Amino acid sequence: MPAMIARRLRRCTQLAALFPKCPQSRLFSSFASAPPLPSSRVLSPSYPSELTRGICVIFPKHLFSTSTDSVPSTSDKSTFERLYIHGATQTQTKPEMDRVVCDEDHGEKLESNSVKETESNQVKEKDVEMEMSGLEKEAWWLLNRSVVNYCSSPVGTVAANDPGLCNQMQNYDQVFIRDFVPSAIAFLLKGEGEIVRNFLLHTLQLQSWEKTVDCYSPGQGLMPASFKVRTVPLDGNSEAFEEVLDPDFGESAIGRVAPVDSGLWWIILLRAYGKITGDHALQERIDVQTGIRLILNLCLSDGFDMFPTLLVTDGSCMIDRRMGIHGHPLEIQALFYSALRCAREMITINDGSQNLVRAVSNRLTALSFHIRQYYWVDMRKINEIYRYKTEEYSHDAINKFNIYPDQIPSWLVNWIPERGGYLIGNVQPAHMDFRFFSLGNLWAIVSSLTTERQAEGILNLIDEKWDDLVANMPLKICYPALEYDEWRIITGSDPKNTSWSYHNGGSWPTLLWQFTLACIKMGRQDLAYRALEVAEKRLSNDKWPEYYDTRSGRFIGKQSHLYQTWTIAGFLVSKMLLRNPELASILICEEDLELLEGCACGLSKSARTKCSRKAARSQVLV
Repeated sequence: MPAMIARRLRRCTQLAALFPKCPQSRLFSSFASAPPLPSSRVLSPSYPSELTRGICVIFPKHLFSTSTDSVPSTSDKSTFERLYIHGATQTQTKPEMDRVVCDEDHGEKLESNSVKETESNQVKEKDVEMEMSGLEKEAWWLLNRSVVNYCSSPVGTVAANDPGLCNQMQNYDQVFIRDFVPSAIAFLLKGEGEIVRNFLLHTLQLQSWEKTVDCYSPGQGLMPASFKVRTVPLDGNSEAFEEVLDPDFGESAIGRVAPVDSGLWWIILLRAYGKITGDHALQERIDVQTGIRLILNLCLSDGFDMFPTLLVTDGSCMIDRRMGIHGHPLEIQALFYSALRCAREMITINDGSQNLVRAVSNRLTALSFHIRQYYWVDMRKINEIYRYKTEEYSHDAINKFNIYPDQIPSWLVNWIPERGGYLIGNVQPAHMDFRFFSLGNLWAIVSSLTTERQAEGILNLIDEKWDDLVANMPLKICYPALEYDEWRIITGSDPKNTSWSYHNGGSWPTLLWQFTLACIKMGRQDLAYRALEVAEKRLSNDKWPEYYDTRSGRFIGKQSHLYQTWTIAGFLVSKMLLRNPELASILICEEDLELLEGCACGLSKSARTKCSRKAARSQVLV
């Protein structure tokens, strides 16, 4: 066989192992059209009616190439993926590659200048591994065991990997976007970026799936809540199989609610991947840029709402059951703000994106003002609400949402400390949800949605109310729990969300990593160390449960899954961040002073669009 044919054969074999398994690629059709070796058989992809996206065909071992383009080496996988994006050719290359390649024509060994740096990093990784405690090593073993492979490549981690519940996992054997985020951060901080890259690209392929619930299709750009890798027979052949990604957009979830937070977490994770790995070329890909724009267009689309906050229904976020958080819950607003900040950094500026970037900036300005002004409560603010006048009809009304002072709950009057405050759970017409929601408050700190004074106040509140919000296990998902008639009315008598359990006042160890991130940003590592010490005493002995019950978090949750992956990953990320606090700076968003100067209301001279920003600036934005 001629030398040229032999080289092409070797290269095509390499491509079969490296190709991102996307059925839309032109490469597969070119490979399939070439004559295979007598011992090989080309498997053509089939598309089951219920699974028509994210198919990966199991390729034969040897394929001829009909392309005359030069092909990257086996070690240059990232360059190959940048060259071919959904069948479109790009020429972007990463300036530095840590690799050793062999020139097949000359037999010369070419070594990059960064090999020594790579060896140094390997030595550092060994040193870090030696510093690990037995608990950390156990956690890493469990996290690696939860990894899901798709066509021999890691694409995520299952929600839980409890060996005692193999046949009763429900959807916990799937890869959830929100659940995978702490796992992804752990892998990235450890220097293992492949699984995160694969996850980002494969979930992007699932983005525009048109699933229906009673013949209604969700908006374009919706990200799935989760996906599962399935192996199905190929064309009815029991000897040949193909792997498919089966996504869930909420049509199988309890309540059939679409996940609003999935797309927001995807953007946040994409930025984190670029910041930690330095692989910003992934963000610049055409398909990735399109995915970002689709998510933003879906979130920024006009509707009937008058507020800059994102209007959502119950069950569309981490609290995925009926808990009275419909409307404008804090958790979604904090993630929304963070995703907008991250997207604005990553969007490629051109003629087609200028209007979108302008819309993002305007929304960020309005959203930050709205949350800081109307969601923040402390002793001064509560006293102001206590003296509210109602039924005010004017543009200059102080009580803009017609809040009745009698709504202030008795527990709040005795609970709020003199120093500190927090962002309440929700603001709607004639209603304020005064519950403390941990994720929304912590992520508001991380994304700089709060002012520095407010961020300090939130951590002061947690410090003052440690026994209520942390106690025997960090961290309460919300406080206080709904009880008695309030529980029956708001949750619909949900037997899983009974008082001080699950989403209704349960303690969730996965919140530890976000608490650690917020503490490091504000220079309060002492609180993070204190919470981590509490968690270390129990997590391993309790088999890494999903959540804890009772007011003080003493009992393992009555329906809590064991070996919960984001519990494990949250612990590991906290340990890694506290060991290297400087890493936290690449995961947070610092205050953007330009956002404080602009206001969409200033674009119009109409009195109708006038807001009270200037009057509130001295109180809130300082």
